[in-house]
Amino acid sequence: MTSSGLAAATARGVRITDQSLTVELSDGRSVSVPLAWYPRLAHGRPAERRRWELIGAGVGIHWPDLDEDISVEALLLGERSGESAESLRRWRSARQRPANKRLQPTARRQVR
Repeated sequence: MTSSGLAAATARGVRITDQSLTVELSDGRSVSVPLAWYPRLAHGRPAERRRWELIGAGVGIHWPDLDEDISVEALLLGERSGESAESLRRWRSARQRPANKRLQPTARRQVR
C-alpha cells in the first residue's frame, strides 16, 4: 500500500467487543485487530471503551477516559501499542487509587 493510500484512509466509526477493535473507514473498508494489541482498551470498562472521538478529520481515534490514541495508519500497518510495560503498570496503578472524595459539610453547631 502506498503512503498516499494510507493518508487517504480515515475513520468514521468504531466497534469494540471484549475480543476485538473494529474501525470502519470512510472508503468502505473495515479494519479489525485483537483488543489485546491495545492494553488500555483491553483493561478499560465498557463505558470507557464506548466513549471515543475522532482525531481531526478521522486520522485517528481518541479515548479520553483511557488516554489512548490510535491512528488509522497504525491500524492499517498492523502496529500494536508501543506502550512500555512500565508505563502501563503506572497507568493501571493510578486507576486503582481511590478518587478524591467530595467534601461533606460539617454539622452546624448551635450558637448560644
